Amino acid sequence: MALLSERDKEAIREKLGEMERSVKLLVFTQEGAECRYCKETKELIEELAELSDKLSAEVHLLEEKEAADKYGVDKVPAIVLLDGEGNDLGVRFFGIPSGYEFATLLEDILIVSKGETGLSDRTKRALSQLKREVHIQVFVTPTCPYCPMAASLAHRMAIESDKVRADVVEASEFPHLAVKYQVRAVPKIVINELLWIEGAVPEGQLLGEVAKAGGLDLSQI
Repeated sequence: MALLSERDKEAIREKLGEMERSVKLLVFTQEGAECRYCKETKELIEELAELSDKLSAEVHLLEEKEAADKYGVDKVPAIVLLDGEGNDLGVRFFGIPSGYEFATLLEDILIVSKGETGLSDRTKRALSQLKREVHIQVFVTPTCPYCPMAASLAHRMAIESDKVRADVVEASEFPHLAVKYQVRAVPKIVINELLWIEGAVPEGQLLGEVAKAGGLDLSQI
């Protein structure tokens, strides 16, 4: 049974019609009951890829060590976005992108396809001058209306800078991580394992924390 209704498919097809360049979605799954939503995530992304000739999907098992290591995938289900040339943009989804997070995935696809993040010029300049790697984790749930704002902002920063990787993590699917990072409400943003931010924050505030983590003095920008 299809996960997307015909009505949903028609709306998504129209949205994906805005794509300018191709995008590839890598889906990492695992066989067996230990991965609760692997089957559904795989099916969802395959259905989505059928709705545009500019969108493709490639499925890997977590046990495929070479691919998993290459993209830093250590848990499943996982989705990695690549541009048309196969470049890794540092964008990750861990957990099924359902509810509000499905809209985040669609937005990411369009941003990658169009090559424009919509970030301010100052943010773009700062991200281009980061001195150290920055890892952002955004913990979300499918029913959180504020989570897409935080998730999209983190992903756009990753797309803009090859020094930023941004993971959107579905908190209820990875309870051990929710416990580790004391996720009591979402969205919760974790930067380089050290800095924790509660709630969706404006672009300038997140940039300030990313800049600090990346060894950049924003006052010089």
